[in-house]
Amino acid sequence: MNAWRNTCSTCLLALILSCVVSAQVTFERILHSGREPQNWLTYSGDLNSHHHSSLSQITPDNVKNLELKWIFQAATLDKFEPTPLVVDGTLYTVQGNDIVALDASTGRIFWIYAYNPSPKARICCGRISRGLAILGDTLFLGTIDAHLIAVDAKNGRALWNVPVARSEAGYSITMAPLVIKDKVLVGTAGGEYGIKGFLAAYDAQTGREAWRFDAVPGPGEPGHETWGADSWKHGGGSVWLSGSYDPVLNLTYWGIGNPGPDWNGDSRPGDNLYTASVVALDADTGKLKWFYQFNPHNEFDWDAVQTPVLVDMRWHGTPRKLILWANRNGFFYVIDRTTGQFLLGKPFAKQNWNVGFDESGRPMMAPGSKSSTQGTLIFPGNAGATNWYAPSFNSRTGLFYLTTWQATSNIFVKGEDEYVEGRYFGGGNPRPPGPRGAGPGLGMHGGWGTGPAVNLKKENEGYGEVQALDPQTGERKWGFKMADVSESGVLTTDSNLLFTGGREGYFFALDARNGELLWKVSVGGSVIMAPITYSVNGKQYIAFNAGNALFAFAERD
Repeated sequence: MNAWRNTCSTCLLALILSCVVSAQVTFERILHSGREPQNWLTYSGDLNSHHHSSLSQITPDNVKNLELKWIFQAATLDKFEPTPLVVDGTLYTVQGNDIVALDASTGRIFWIYAYNPSPKARICCGRISRGLAILGDTLFLGTIDAHLIAVDAKNGRALWNVPVARSEAGYSITMAPLVIKDKVLVGTAGGEYGIKGFLAAYDAQTGREAWRFDAVPGPGEPGHETWGADSWKHGGGSVWLSGSYDPVLNLTYWGIGNPGPDWNGDSRPGDNLYTASVVALDADTGKLKWFYQFNPHNEFDWDAVQTPVLVDMRWHGTPRKLILWANRNGFFYVIDRTTGQFLLGKPFAKQNWNVGFDESGRPMMAPGSKSSTQGTLIFPGNAGATNWYAPSFNSRTGLFYLTTWQATSNIFVKGEDEYVEGRYFGGGNPRPPGPRGAGPGLGMHGGWGTGPAVNLKKENEGYGEVQALDPQTGERKWGFKMADVSESGVLTTDSNLLFTGGREGYFFALDARNGELLWKVSVGGSVIMAPITYSVNGKQYIAFNAGNALFAFAERD
C-alpha cells in the first residue's frame, strides 16, 4: 500500500513538474519574442534590448489600481539584481547563485537548484547574478566562481557544468547568459583583479566552447599594439552585462569594461583596446567586425558595459541601423551598427573631461583630466552618470529612457600597484569630493518620503533623474528628479507607461510622454534592476526587485 502511495506521489510530482514549462523555448521564439508579450524570454525582453513591452492592459488611467499580488523573499543578503525570465506562466530567477522556479501568478515555488560556489573564488562585489538564459527546456546560469551550468527547466536537475575561467585568479560571471542560435554566450567579470577578460560561446547541448573573443588582444592580434610592455597580460576588460543581437547582420554587440589597473594608466601606455569599447562580433565565429572606443586609455573606471539598444530608424532622412548607447561617462551615443561609424555624442549629465570629438568620433580630453597623485576632480564620478541598469526604447514615442546620476563626481587619486594573482589591482582610489546632500532614506523630491526636504540646488549634491532623450539629437525631452540616486532601470509599455524605482524604497509609474507621476508605492527597500512585465491568464503583472525580495503587482480583481 505504501509503495503504491509512493509511486502515485512520484507520478503526481513528475506531472506537476512537467507542466512548469509547457513548450520548448526555441531560438525562433526568442528571435520573435515581440509576438508573445505575455512572456519575458531573454534578459532585456528581446534581442534588440529595448526593455519595452507591447502589453497595454495597465494604462495611465488604471495604473492607480495596481496592488501587490505576491512577494518572493530571496534567501540571501547579497545584492539581489537578477532580471527574471517568464515562460508560459513560470517565472525563473536567481538568489545568490541558486535558480528558483516560481508560479508567475502566485509566487509559489516549484523547485530550487542550489549551487555552492568555490570558497576560493575571488570576487569584488558579492555573490551577484543578473539572471538566466533559456533554450529548449534548458536554463543557463553563469556562476560567481566562473562556471557555466545547464539546468533542466522542468525540475531543476543539473545537466552539465563547465568551468569558464579560474575563479582563484579573480574571474567570475555576473551577467545573464545570452542565447544566439544554438550557442550560449557568457563573459567574465573581474577587471579589478587584473584578469584578461573575454567573451565565449558554448554549445547549448554539450557545453563545449565554440569560440572566444579576447577583450584584451594578445601578441599577433589586432589591437595588441595599444598596450605598452606586458600590460596586456592583466589588462582587465570585463564583460559583465548581456549584449544584443542583429539577425540580419548576424552581429552581436557587447560592451567591454575598464582596463587594469583602474585608476593608474602609467603602466599601460596606449589606448588599451578593446577596453571601454563596444565591439561587434560575428555571432557564428566571434570574429571582430568593428569597434568603437568610448574612452581610450580610461583612468576613471568607466566600464562600457551598458546595454546596447538596437534601433532601425531614419537618421538625417536616411534609414539606418543604429545603436543607442547611454554610457557611464555621461554621454549618449548614436552609432551605425553596420559599420561602427560614430554619429552623435551628447552629454546627458554634468561632465568636465571631454571638450568634443574629432572627425572620427574620438573624444578630446579636457586639459588636466587625468588621474593624479594629488587627486583630480572629475564629473561624473566613479559610479558613472548611468551604469548597468537597463534603459528602454519605445518606438511609439520615439524616445530613449534611462536612469541617470546627476552632478556626481569623485577625486581620482592614482597610486602604485603591483599585480599579484587573486589580489585587488586598482592602482589608486577615487575619493568623494565631500558629503552628499542627498543620501539614502531622505525621501523623494516633492515630499514623497517622511524625511526632511532635500535641497537640490547645490552643484555637487548628486541626485537621480529619469530622463527621456530624443535619439535624433540627444536632447533631454523631460526629466523626473529624485532626491537620491537610483540603481533601478526602466521599463516602458505600449500604453505609454514607464515603470522604475529608487533607493528611497519607492516604486512608481510615470507617463512616458511627459514624465508626469501617475502612481507610487512604498516597498521598504531599494529598487534595483529594471522591472519586467508579463501576462498570465489574461492578467498583466509588473515584477521588480526591492531590497532582497521580488514583488509582483497587478490590477485589483
